[in-house]
Amino acid sequence: MRILITGGAGFLGSHLVDRLIERGEDVLVADNLYTGNKSNLSHHFDNPRFEFMRHDITLPLFVEVDAIFNLACPASPLHYQRDPVQTLKTSVHGAINMLGLAKRTKSRILQTSTSEVYGDPNESPQREEYWGNVNPLGIRACYDEGKRAAETLFSDYHRQYGLDTRIARIFNTFGPRMSVGDGRVVSNFIVQALKDEDITVYGDGTQTRSFCYVDDLIDGLIALFFAEGIHAPINLGNPIQTTMLELASEIIELTNSNSKLIFEPLPADDPKHREPDISKARNLLKWEPKVSRKVGLSKTIQYLEKQI
Repeated sequence: MRILITGGAGFLGSHLVDRLIERGEDVLVADNLYTGNKSNLSHHFDNPRFEFMRHDITLPLFVEVDAIFNLACPASPLHYQRDPVQTLKTSVHGAINMLGLAKRTKSRILQTSTSEVYGDPNESPQREEYWGNVNPLGIRACYDEGKRAAETLFSDYHRQYGLDTRIARIFNTFGPRMSVGDGRVVSNFIVQALKDEDITVYGDGTQTRSFCYVDDLIDGLIALFFAEGIHAPINLGNPIQTTMLELASEIIELTNSNSKLIFEPLPADDPKHREPDISKARNLLKWEPKVSRKVGLSKTIQYLEKQI
C-alpha cells in the first residue's frame, strides 16, 4: 500500500515509518517540521519506497494514497502551548483536511488521539467510556479540546459517510528520538540527570503517569489500524502507574547521577493520575506492552546521552 503519515518526522511518526517500511509498504511523510526533524528519517532518504513532503495539514493536501495515519500535532505542553491557536487548528482543520482526503481516496484513516481527552480524571484507571474532566478555557485546552474535537470529527465521518476510521488514545510514550528539549518528563529527567543538574519535580511528585516504550506503542498502532471493524476509541499505553518521585529515583540510579530533586509548583490543570484501562486493546487487538520501564529507560538514556 501507499501510506501517508502526517507528522512522520516526529518521535512517534518516525518509528511508525520504520515499521511500515519494514512491512514492505510505500510511505509518504507529510510534516511541516514544527516539532519534527528530518534527521529522524535520514536513513530512508535513498529508499525508493519512501517520500518526504514538507506540508502543514491545516492546508488541504492533494495526493493519491491507500491509507492514512494522522499523527500531526505538537504533543508536549512546551510545544503546544507556544502557539495554542495553531495547535487547535492542526487538530481541527488538520482532521477535516485528512478526513476529506480519506473520503476522496476511500482510504482507511487512523487518528492518534491522546489520554489528554480525559483531562484531570475523576476516575482511575481511565476507560474509553469515561467522558473526561477537561477545562475548556485552560492553558492545556488547545491540545485537550483540539483532540476531543478531532475524535468527534472522526466519529461523525464514520457515521455520516461510512468512512473507515480508527482512533487511538495514546498514553505517555517514551524512547529513542525523543528531543532533548521537548519538555516531556522522561526526557527532562534524563537530560538533567546526565548533566548532574537538579531534577525539577512539579508539585509534590506523587502525581502518576503510565509510561509505554515506543516499540510497544507502535505495535499497538499497527494492530489497531489493520484490525477490522474497530471504529470506537482504543486506549494504548502501559497500565503500570509510576509517581514522578519513583521515576526520578529510577533515572538517577540508571544514570549514576549526582542530581538532587527540587520542587516547583504544579502547572495549571496538570492531571493528577494517568492510568489506562487497556482491556479493549487486550481483547480486540491481542495487544499489551512487553518492554519493561527499566529496559526502555536504559535505551532512552543511551540515545539522549549521545544527543547531549
